[in-house]
Amino acid sequence: MTAVAYGLEAGERALTGKAWLEALVLAILAGTAVRCIWTPSQRWHAGIAFSAKYLLEIAVVLLGASVSGAAITAAGPGLLAGIAGVVILALLLSYAIGRTLRLPPRMALLVACGNSICGNSAIAAVAPVIGADGDDVAASIAFTAVLGVVVVLGLPLIGIALGLSGIAFGALAGLTVYAVPQVIAAASPLGAAAIQMGTLVKLVRVLMLGPVCLALSMLAPRLPLQVKPDDAVVAGEEVAKRPGLAHLVPWFIIGFVVMLGCRALGLIPTAALAPIGTAATLLTVVSMAALGLGVDVRTVAKAGGRVTSAVILSLATLGLMSFALIKLLHLA
Repeated sequence: MTAVAYGLEAGERALTGKAWLEALVLAILAGTAVRCIWTPSQRWHAGIAFSAKYLLEIAVVLLGASVSGAAITAAGPGLLAGIAGVVILALLLSYAIGRTLRLPPRMALLVACGNSICGNSAIAAVAPVIGADGDDVAASIAFTAVLGVVVVLGLPLIGIALGLSGIAFGALAGLTVYAVPQVIAAASPLGAAAIQMGTLVKLVRVLMLGPVCLALSMLAPRLPLQVKPDDAVVAGEEVAKRPGLAHLVPWFIIGFVVMLGCRALGLIPTAALAPIGTAATLLTVVSMAALGLGVDVRTVAKAGGRVTSAVILSLATLGLMSFALIKLLHLA
């Protein structure tokens, strides 16, 4: 899928002189298209999972070397505080939307955490903490996978229509898009500044997962038990599992900060920056292809109207709050 994506990008340049869709976006589109007509068997799962997770984490570490001091300065304490505020408010409003649409408490929490923090990673981290049912987890992850593709394709059009600068659009992408590679793909049409700001904002947003998991571990025992009507299996009996250190501070964020510090201190030779950036891009394209292969559009149809409405309304709320923060900080 990665090779196909680079081939399509090269074809675009040959035909039109410009890559309207870069390999980052083409990889997830190609992976999703293949997934719609072919379901990978068990023998493929390990490779897809490895590419979607570990290669992505290595790419994020390498991206730390590409973030310049200008991007950090552009962020500033106001944006960092604003990110935390947006995540907390989005969690509360998303949960309220889910409960208003009569979603079970745990399902509403999964949707809220997935939309507000980091998609599948947040859902996977929060699920054991609150004792979520496996079906609810699967439905939530399916939605973030499908909507992630939609947001990657649609958000650049919104940014261009609003006339946002690279810095402003990067902040918007980092605040709204689910996964790190999707942030990079969404930000890439508006240039390097957008990618740097988007990555920085997104990783700050991911760091909110730690405090959220701790808070939910204390809240979980108060959640009502949930009985599945078809087989009377009770969900929520094994709640209040304390999140591990890896959930609170993922290793790749530490690596990103270390690389960022090395770049700021001049410990990374200038000649090495371009090869590091190329390697990070390649690994990100591979992870995008793997994410695409994990997207099964058909699962969305099985989740029902209430879940669909809750996810879309939550995402729209997050987008509006993110844009309001950008206007408030005069990034636009």
